[in-house]
Amino acid sequence: MAYLEVVDTITRITRAVPLRKAIVAIGRAAGNDVVLDDGAIAASHLNLLTQGGVFTASVLNANNLLYINGEETRSKDIHFGDRIQVGRFELILHDAEPPAEESGDGEDALDWLRQVVDFSQQLMGDTTPETLFHMLLRSVVQLTGAEKGFIIVLQDGQLDLASSHNVGDESPDLSRVSDSIVQAVVETHRPIIVSDAMNDRKFSKAKSVVDLRLSSVMCVPLLYRDDLLGAIYLGNDRVTNLFNQRDLDLLQVYASQASMIVHTALMLNELKTSNRNLRSQLERAGQGSMIGSCGPMQTTFRVIRKVAPTDLSVLILGETGTGKELVAREVHRLSGRKKGPFISINCGAIPENLLESELFGHKKGAFTGAVADKVGKFEAAMTGTIFLDEIGEMPANLQVKLLRVLQERTIERVGDLQPRPIDIRVVAATNKDLEEEIKEGRFREDLLYRLNEVTVDLPPLRDRGDDIVQLARYFLNQYADQYSSRARGFTNESTKAMKAYFWPGNVRQLESRIKKAVIMSDRALLNSEDLGILKSERRHIRPLAEAEEAFKLQYVREILEMNNWNKAQTARDLDVDPRTVFRYIEKFDDVD
Repeated sequence: MAYLEVVDTITRITRAVPLRKAIVAIGRAAGNDVVLDDGAIAASHLNLLTQGGVFTASVLNANNLLYINGEETRSKDIHFGDRIQVGRFELILHDAEPPAEESGDGEDALDWLRQVVDFSQQLMGDTTPETLFHMLLRSVVQLTGAEKGFIIVLQDGQLDLASSHNVGDESPDLSRVSDSIVQAVVETHRPIIVSDAMNDRKFSKAKSVVDLRLSSVMCVPLLYRDDLLGAIYLGNDRVTNLFNQRDLDLLQVYASQASMIVHTALMLNELKTSNRNLRSQLERAGQGSMIGSCGPMQTTFRVIRKVAPTDLSVLILGETGTGKELVAREVHRLSGRKKGPFISINCGAIPENLLESELFGHKKGAFTGAVADKVGKFEAAMTGTIFLDEIGEMPANLQVKLLRVLQERTIERVGDLQPRPIDIRVVAATNKDLEEEIKEGRFREDLLYRLNEVTVDLPPLRDRGDDIVQLARYFLNQYADQYSSRARGFTNESTKAMKAYFWPGNVRQLESRIKKAVIMSDRALLNSEDLGILKSERRHIRPLAEAEEAFKLQYVREILEMNNWNKAQTARDLDVDPRTVFRYIEKFDDVD
C-alpha cells in the first residue's frame, strides 16, 4: 500500500496518510482527506487520483499553486519518492505500508523553534533596515554554515543589494549575484536549492556560480503575505559542505520569521522618509507656523503678506478652530510692530461688567474691588498689536467705546476722565456673520467698517482637501515625539475617513483627536477607531447639480445686495435675462 508522508516545513512535524481511495482530496477545509492548515492553501486545493497504479496530482482551480520536485504544474503524474509542495507543506509519495507512528524528531523541532525565537528577539531589538539586514544575514550564515551570502530587496520594482557577507568587495553590487537563480525565485516566489552547482544542468553556468566559484547555492524569498520583499541568497564554495534539504528548510523557517519584522522596518523607514518630505513641503507651502497648500490657504497667505507691513485694521473670519489667532500672530510677526507686544483678549470669555476694565483699565476706587490702578489691554499693547477675538460677542455699549478708540486713538480708564493716546494695531476675529448681526441690530455697522479695512477669510478644514492629511501627519510627528509613542502613520482607511469627515471643530478638533490617538493607541498605524471617526459620520456630499444651483442662488443674492436690489442692473452685471433674476428671487423665499 502507498502512503503520503506529510511534512510541515515550519514545525518539522510529519504524519503518514495511507492512500486507500481512488481520489484523495487535499486542501485547507476540514472535509478533505488530507487537511493542510495554511492560509495560502485553498479550501479544496488539489486531488490525488490513483488509476491503474498511476498517481496523478491535479489542482482544482487554475489559481491554485502546485509544485512537484520544485517545478510548477497544474496536473502531473507522480512517482514514488516525488515531492509535492503545497504552501508550507511537503507531501512525499512512498511505496510501502505507512509506519505505525510517524512523527518528526521532537527534540530537533524544539531546538529549531528555540533558535527561531532567539533570532526573532534579536531582530526586534532594532528597526533600522540596514541593521536588520546585516543581523539577518549574519544569523542565517552561522546557522546554515554558508560561506557567502547576500540579502536582496525589491524596491520600486527594482532589485537592490541590501547586505553581503564574505564576497571580497567592500561595496559589492547586484551583478555578483546570479540573475537566473534570483530571477527564478522572484518570479515563482518559491525557494531554490542547487546542491551540486558545478554539475547542475540548469544552473552550472549561472553568473554567481561561475564568478564566486560556488559549489552549492540556496535562495529563498522574503515574503510578507503575498508581497515579495526580496530574497536571501547563500552559497558555499567547498565540495565537502554542500547544502541539503534540511538546510533549505531551516532557511525557509528563518526567512518566514524575518519577513514580518523586515516588512515593518521597511514600512517605518518609508514613513520616516515621507515625513522628511512632508516637513520640506510644509516649509515651502506654509506661512510661519501655519500649514496649508490648498488654494484658499495660499490665497490667505498672500493677503497676510500684503497687509502685514501696513497699519490697516484686519478682520479675520472663520469657523471655530480654523486658526484665527495664528493669522493674527502672523500679521504681527510680519509687521513693523513685531518687536512690540502681541496682546490677545477673548471678548466672549469675560463677563460684560469686567470687559471694559480688561480692555481700557481702571483707576483705583473706580468701583468696588478696584484697589489699585490697572493697565488695560489696549495700553499693554502699546507699539504692538491687540487681537480682539470673538468681536461679535462684544456688548453694544462697549462697541460704542471701541469705535471711539479706533477713531480718536485714545482710551480712558474706567473712573478716569484723562484721555491716554495709544499707538497700536487692531486685529479682530469672529465666527459670526457680522452682516447678519448688523441686520438684527446686535452689531454696529460703523464699527464693522473700522475693523474691516482688510478681511481675511479662513476656510473650514473640510474644504481644505489634502491639507487635512498634511496637518494630521504634522500633529502625529509632534505628539509621537512628545509622548514617545510608536505611532508613525495612518492606515489608508483612516486617511480616507479623515478627508470625508465633516470636522465641525476644524483644525483644533483634528489636533485633539490626533493627540488622544497617539497617547491611547499601541498601533504603528492609526486607524479610524483610534481617531474616533465612525463610518456613519461621513459628511453629506451633495450631487454636483444641486451644489451648482446652491452656488448660483447665493451668488445672485450677493450681486443683488451689491446693487441695492436693483434687478435690472443685476441682470446686466450677470449678463442674463431679467426674468432669470426674478426666478432666483422667487427661490429665495423657499430657501429662507
